[in-house]
Amino acid sequence: MIRKLILIAFTALLTGMVMAQDVSLRSDHPDEYVVVKGDTLWDISGRFLDKPWQWPAIWHANPQVANPHLIYPGDILSLVYIDGVPQLRLRRGDTIKLSPTARVVDREPINAIPFDKIKPFIRNIRVLSPSEFEGLPYILANNEDRLNATYTDQTYARGLNAQVGEELVVVRLHSIYDALGNPPETRRVRPQEHWKVVPNVWDDNESLWDTTHPWNHKARDPIGYEMIEVSRVRVSQAGEISVLDIIQDRTEVKPGDFILPVNDMGYESTFYPRAMDSTPDGLRVLATSGQKVGVGTFQIVSINGGSRQGLESGHVFASFRPGKKVRDRTGYRYGSFHEDANVRLPEAFDGLVMVFRTFDDISYGIVMSGSTRVVQEFDRLRDPDGHL
Repeated sequence: MIRKLILIAFTALLTGMVMAQDVSLRSDHPDEYVVVKGDTLWDISGRFLDKPWQWPAIWHANPQVANPHLIYPGDILSLVYIDGVPQLRLRRGDTIKLSPTARVVDREPINAIPFDKIKPFIRNIRVLSPSEFEGLPYILANNEDRLNATYTDQTYARGLNAQVGEELVVVRLHSIYDALGNPPETRRVRPQEHWKVVPNVWDDNESLWDTTHPWNHKARDPIGYEMIEVSRVRVSQAGEISVLDIIQDRTEVKPGDFILPVNDMGYESTFYPRAMDSTPDGLRVLATSGQKVGVGTFQIVSINGGSRQGLESGHVFASFRPGKKVRDRTGYRYGSFHEDANVRLPEAFDGLVMVFRTFDDISYGIVMSGSTRVVQEFDRLRDPDGHL
């Protein structure tokens, strides 16, 4: 079940430990703030801090408050100083409805980031490992040999081991994340780049581009297969070729689509903005959602690191665009800089990215704020404290 609630948990603070971190309070920070509906943890942290990812350094989970890691609209946050160290204290707001039979809280906890912006990437995207991808059942054909099938249509699957009445998800291969080179450098490629020419079974003298057969979606050294949900189906007839009824669709079902079990896996419930203790070398943006020219606030990027590299939901990075290599024509003309005629310009800060979902070697992040620039593919991700 998808969990829309964000728990703001930090074990070190629970045990009374204080982070050894220089906290940068905003000069115009309030001494007290009343949480309102629509607030996010990032917004609130930004009211008090120049660097919202420093939230764990000032949050004090009051043990006397029921569920102190949940912040609700109406709650009151007060900034206090303990031995010269700033801390935020929580007082529950008085918005509890009473009834003859029960006490009902008429509100929901705030989210760390705007949930509506990331919901499609929580519900509709999965990244499979190569072993999970190999041997997946797939759509063989649609009813009446149609190219597309939609809600209430039937479609046919091969390689499926399922019972009549079982509900499944139809997904489409959107991207392959491939590790190339030595040391390996992760890149995103489209499945079409790996489709191959195969013989035409109807004419030995003709070849075709095989755009449907799932076993032709190969990469040289894949580390992850990004799958996008297109519909949900129910098995109406099981067998070597299974018959499926399309019971819900986001887009049309096509031959070559794949089939997965239903798994509304949600995302991390312990979720607060923070910097990594140590940012892995070579971390960068693999792809951006929608726009090749780059994305801005509340848009999504994929990252070439996941749980194996220590990335977790809530980790914040500064995104920098690599500087271009230019030729110093002026210096060269006047007889100087002969050996340094080709110069690389400095990196440029593009924005802040916070991770909200991780897989083994791939993560998804949301652009939280930035400069006047946009976050682009191939941007390098750095420790936000060390570069801002």
